[in-house]
Amino acid sequence: MTTSHPRDKVWDTLPVEAQEQLIAKNMKFFIIDAISLAEEIGLGARINMIMQTAFFIISEIIPKEDAIKAIKGEIKKTYLKKGEKVLEMNYAAVDRALRSIVEVRVPDKVTSTIRLKPPVPADAPEFVKNVTAKIIAGNGDSLPVSAMPSDGTWPTGTTQYEKRNIGVHVPIWEPDICIQCGQCAFVCPHATIRIKAYDLALLKEAPSGFRSVDAKGKELEGLKFTVQVAPEDCTGCGSCVFICPGFKKDSEGKKIPGFKAINMRAQEAVRAQEAKHYAFFLSLPETDPSRYNVATVKGSQFVKPLFEYSGACAGCGETPYLKLLTQLFGDRLLVANATGCSSIYGGNLPTTPYAKRADGRGPAWSNSLFEDNAEFGLGMRLTMDKFSAQALELIEKIAQNPSYDDARALFDSIRNADQMTQEKIELQRTRIELLKNRLSKDSSPEAKSLLSLADYLVKKSVWAVGGDGWAYDIGYGGLDQVLASGKNINILILDTEVYSNTGGQMSKSTPLSATAQFAAAGKRTPKKNIGLIMATYGNVYVAQIAFGANPAQAVRAFAEAEAYNGPSLIVAYATCIAHGIDMSKGIEEQKKAVACGHWPLYRYSPELEAQGKSPLVIDSKEPTISFEEYAYDENRYRALRVINPELAATLMKQAEADVKRRWQYLKHMAKWSREQ
Repeated sequence: MTTSHPRDKVWDTLPVEAQEQLIAKNMKFFIIDAISLAEEIGLGARINMIMQTAFFIISEIIPKEDAIKAIKGEIKKTYLKKGEKVLEMNYAAVDRALRSIVEVRVPDKVTSTIRLKPPVPADAPEFVKNVTAKIIAGNGDSLPVSAMPSDGTWPTGTTQYEKRNIGVHVPIWEPDICIQCGQCAFVCPHATIRIKAYDLALLKEAPSGFRSVDAKGKELEGLKFTVQVAPEDCTGCGSCVFICPGFKKDSEGKKIPGFKAINMRAQEAVRAQEAKHYAFFLSLPETDPSRYNVATVKGSQFVKPLFEYSGACAGCGETPYLKLLTQLFGDRLLVANATGCSSIYGGNLPTTPYAKRADGRGPAWSNSLFEDNAEFGLGMRLTMDKFSAQALELIEKIAQNPSYDDARALFDSIRNADQMTQEKIELQRTRIELLKNRLSKDSSPEAKSLLSLADYLVKKSVWAVGGDGWAYDIGYGGLDQVLASGKNINILILDTEVYSNTGGQMSKSTPLSATAQFAAAGKRTPKKNIGLIMATYGNVYVAQIAFGANPAQAVRAFAEAEAYNGPSLIVAYATCIAHGIDMSKGIEEQKKAVACGHWPLYRYSPELEAQGKSPLVIDSKEPTISFEEYAYDENRYRALRVINPELAATLMKQAEADVKRRWQYLKHMAKWSREQ
């Protein structure tokens, strides 16, 4: 067992159930502080080598000396290509583990006052308590088929009940240092940090120690402001700390290194108190939408995320985009999801991260295969359009009935409704409720049909979502066909530049010189430029974004894509554990990818061209660092340099030339479009 508690105190930190098992089975009990060891060595949260060593030493399956020799042999075979530093850290993990294993004497009686918590809290919905909880507890086989939803749908918003408690360290907010930018919430991959602005009077019911400060900005004047973490849901990735621009300063006004407005603290010590704080935070009303602009970085984070607490890797570079998507359009969002990472953390049972607002509105999500997800999404779009058209036809027919003379103004306002903003969409919803109330008094077939279709008169936002393996490779033909259709569908590519979910195979998005499965000696061909390929249609909105490099541009691109009445494509750079980086610093890698010119930020808008303006706008500056400076921060590039330095140098030179070529081509296209 890994624990920070010493031998003489660890016994009473165990729950009653664990103590009973140890005593009843006459078991030996060993502890090791693997987390602290890994951090000291430089492995971060990676404790697998420490725990593996401990297992072989304790179990005595093979002689100790043979086990150590075999483990170190495997370490060399596995990590040699990642460099001498990684190799030495893993050797150190083995050596330190040998010296740090401690045996604890098991008493003859139970002394703990701690009980295991149930899989889900008592206030969870009945389905969650009766079905989801049993699966979480490992008793899913005991469930009868009749317990499963007969129509194939599954309740959303259930990750909130799971409480995995996997973050060894969690962020704690320092109100007096905070500049209230909202970036910590924006980059959080798991929606476990949230911000709210609310009335001072609400703090009368706040638990002891709940942190708040006067809200900054004229639009929030008179309100209190809080940044709050969900300690039992946080994965402890540290992205929020890395992005935080708020530093504590000394008496001379100089920044104090290592102390920000968000700082990591041991989760066990703060868990109980912060859980109470988070529960109170959730009870506070959502910030008044009239007080902020949702199309800004900070404003978007006042909106409740409808994608929360997913099981994605700690520090995932994909999930912030999905979270933002739900904050901007979640109340009317339909997602067609290609199989891949986003389908695993997005719809893998027993819990579901897609959630809903207090009024029950939220995303509808469904998974499809690699090869047909774009078509699957187009089917959703066509269905929405058909239902809306049928509803309008029925309104036209019913309007001829003299008994509806009193509703003519309502019919006209529904048919001619402007739904370009959230406020106007909510007004349309109000009209639809009036329409439904009026129709409920009519038993005619037309009224019943219109009643069933009325909600489709509210604008729907349809997105096909998936990774680069889907979009660049297996599903590329379908994606191209759908964008060429001219229909009002949006496509979001979560581009990790590799098939992440199946072990890191090369895709057509993998950059030249990067290593991957099936490209162990470095990829020899350039990355497909899918954004500019699709821009050649002329009627497709295209944006290339990286939330860590320019969050404002990312928000703007989503807003423009959704508002565009036609096909749109967003290509989003997503850092991944397969890149071989410190995931808490994924934002830095995004910035470097943009700074070297590998991932230029741009937007191509047909609407700008219709206005006589240049349709292609480059949102990033000329490269300021070399591609090599960016690339050799990542193991996917460094690995080849260890194995074959000469080949690595050759491919890196080619990659540098390719980045320059692509940048010059992008500038040429922007200049050409301005001159037309």
